[in-house]
Order: sequence, then C-alpha cells, then structure tokens
Amino acid sequence: MFNNINAVLFDLDGTLIDSAPDLGAAADKMRTDRGLESLPLSLYRPMAGAGARGMIAVAFGLTPQDAEFDRLKEEFFANYEACLVEHTYVFDGVAELIARICHAGLKWGVVTNKSARFTIPLTRAMPLFSTAQTIISGDTMPHAKPHPAPLLEAARQLEMAPEHCIYVGDDERDILAGRAAGMPTVAAAYGYLGAVSDTTGWKADFTITAPSGLLNLLKMA
Repeated sequence: MFNNINAVLFDLDGTLIDSAPDLGAAADKMRTDRGLESLPLSLYRPMAGAGARGMIAVAFGLTPQDAEFDRLKEEFFANYEACLVEHTYVFDGVAELIARICHAGLKWGVVTNKSARFTIPLTRAMPLFSTAQTIISGDTMPHAKPHPAPLLEAARQLEMAPEHCIYVGDDERDILAGRAAGMPTVAAAYGYLGAVSDTTGWKADFTITAPSGLLNLLKMA
C-alpha cells in the first residue's frame, strides 16, 4: 500500500477509457475504403495503446520506417477525429474510483502520449474528466513518455512533489516514465498491454487487474 500520496496520475487509453473501438474503426475504414476486408476489433484492441503506429501496423502491416506510413497516418488521424467518442467508454469501475479519489481530497490528472488534437476534445466530451486538475498530452512537452518530463509537468501543475504522486498506466513506457520521475507506479494489467501478457518485467511497484484494485493500494477499500 502507498503512504503519503496526495495525487493520482493516470494514462488515458487503456487505463481510464477504452478507446479501442473508435481507434480500430478509424483504421479499419482505411481498409474498407480500399476494398480490403474488414478486420475484427480483437486484432486492433491489443495495439490500441500505440495509437496510429499500432493501428496502421494491424491494418496494413506497416511501420513508421515505411514510405507510405506518414500519408496513412494523416488519413488515420482524420478518420479518428471524425469518430472520437462514438464508441469510446469509461472502463467499469473507473467512475467510482475517481469519485472516491475526489472524496478523499486527493488531486488527480491525466498524462497521455495522445496529442492534444485528440486529448482536448475527447476529455471535454466525457464527463469523467470534469474534475481532473491537470491533463498533459503527448505534445504538451518537448518529450513524451517514457521521458519523465510530462509527469514532472503534471506534478508541477498540481503543486505536488513527484514522490507524493502515483502514476497508473497500461504500458511499459508508463512505468519507465513514472520511475524516472521519482513517482511510485502501478501497472494496469486490465489495459491493452500491447504484445505483452505479463507485466512483471516492467518492475512497477504494484499491479492491478481492475480499476478498483487501486482503492486497496490507496487504503480506500
């Protein structure tokens, strides 16, 4: 369990919200627009945390090193912008978790690698984020996670020392960023996880298998 924690910071996609349906739909539209068969969401979901890179890899088997990638990325962004919150939803248990955090007088916020182009309208459209006291996007700072700069900026905005914040995320880069920032870390094993099924190697301080698991760590259960 954690002691002397005054703020909780979260990754966004795969930790607080399930955006895989809309991310997958944006990529799959690119396939069907080209006369290719639609792929099931189950193929897109594990890579949703990797954003455009993950979705284009699933849809077309391409990486950022491929010549076509940048053009496809912009098309994906336009598609995603058009369906940003059509099927995106808050994970079960998250709304209660945030309510309990607020009731306990703790501050909370979001640190994501999603660019502000998407983060700002998405969080404004979803009531969950009305009580968030900081939202840091992937392009808020010169460096994105796993660099610690975004987390340190969030702590600065919350007027908290990093060691009094915890960071919760569903990707190894989240844990690397949290550790580099001097924050206790929690791996959200219910998230996307990419190609990984075991988060042990991430060396997070704790691992939770549902959002409610954080209540135990915060001594709120």
